[in-house]
Amino acid sequence: MRRFLNTLSGRFLLVTLAFVLLAEALILAPSIARYRETYLNLRLEKAQIASLALLASDDEITADLEAELLANAGVFNVVLRRDEVRQLVLSSPIPLPVEQTYDLRFSGPLGSVHDAMMDLLQPQSRVIRVIGEPVQAGGSLIEVTLETGPMRREMLEYGARVLLVSAAFSALTALLLFFAVWRLLLRPIRRVVAHMTAYAEAPEDARRVIAPTASVRELREAEDALQMMQTQLIGALRQKERLAQLGGAVAKISHDLRNILTTAQLFADRLGGSADPAVARAAPKLVGSIRRAISLCESTLTFGRAEEPPPQLARLPLRPLIEEVAEAESLGGAGPVACLIDVAPGMVIRADGEQLYRVLGNLVRNARQAIEATGQPGTIELSAGEGEEEWWIKVGDTGPGLPPKAREHLFTAFQGGTRKGGSGLGLAISAELVRGHGGRLDLLRTDAEGTEFIIRLPKGGGLLEAM
Repeated sequence: MRRFLNTLSGRFLLVTLAFVLLAEALILAPSIARYRETYLNLRLEKAQIASLALLASDDEITADLEAELLANAGVFNVVLRRDEVRQLVLSSPIPLPVEQTYDLRFSGPLGSVHDAMMDLLQPQSRVIRVIGEPVQAGGSLIEVTLETGPMRREMLEYGARVLLVSAAFSALTALLLFFAVWRLLLRPIRRVVAHMTAYAEAPEDARRVIAPTASVRELREAEDALQMMQTQLIGALRQKERLAQLGGAVAKISHDLRNILTTAQLFADRLGGSADPAVARAAPKLVGSIRRAISLCESTLTFGRAEEPPPQLARLPLRPLIEEVAEAESLGGAGPVACLIDVAPGMVIRADGEQLYRVLGNLVRNARQAIEATGQPGTIELSAGEGEEEWWIKVGDTGPGLPPKAREHLFTAFQGGTRKGGSGLGLAISAELVRGHGGRLDLLRTDAEGTEFIIRLPKGGGLLEAM
């Protein structure tokens, strides 16, 4: 029983019963008050009939008949006012002093309830005086004295009957209301809970997604929201599984590729001593590229275990790094894509050179590929500057702009690809690397005239807040 009362169904049943009983209690008090008023009016009517019998006999009746009339009326004496004359019509000995007088002519609803409750709370019988108006214009006032004991007993009996009948109807009403609410609300809620429990046991099983069937609007909205959440979660879990498998494969490839590049680095080091001047000039750049490839493989292996390693911050001349990125992307020649660099030669920032190279390389590569996809010549512009709290680097192009689908999940892996067949990993990794510096990578604009990204790096140790 206690377990049932701790459920939503049990609590609702208790609350329903409590409010129904409260309503019955509020109804019971006025009902008893009306019964008391009816009882007193009946005593007045009987007393008036008894006094009329006396008046019809020219005030000549025996003492026994007078006592019988008073007993039949349930009063001790009767006072009648007629023609402005107050007359004691019937009388008998009063066993107790008169304690209180009630004038029914001026009794309101609240006063009647109060007087009825006071009579019920008085277990001892009292003598009271009751004043009212005679019926059928039988005078201007009638007054009787009577004992409260019989009236209180009848009030208790009436209240018990009303309470018993009310309790029966209240219980029936509460049960009907409970079953109606259980069918309309509680049962659908249990169905939703059962679906959630079943789905939690196998969240990858699409067959366990809830099918909305509720007819109540609020419950239908809850079922629709649950269905959407379960569908999205299934997709996320499947993507997570694919990413985990892909991560394992990439880690294996990176491990073997790192070994291959290490060997290539050994041979590239020997090219620095070549007698050919062109080979000697290209050898350091080749070594640098291989070194970055090895670093990328090592970072990929680290990412497979946890996440990107923290940046190794150091003072870094920015223009040479940007020129190296442009040259690595073949933007230094007379190709269809021109590169403009607007960076002060002496500008120095505080960053991890390898990670910033990867970020700029991804942005420049995306810009070059976007322009080349149009078949028209274009321009990539790299500029930089600084304020009181941050350094900023802008990468803009004159390409066709980003497609709407790419803008929705621009920095989300496998969802924010900017070109057909792209995975979106470049921008996702770039954003993560910039966040590791405490900065932000934002899209400034994208339209038919081109796209522009901005990298913000803080000068202090705090994080930059989102705009």
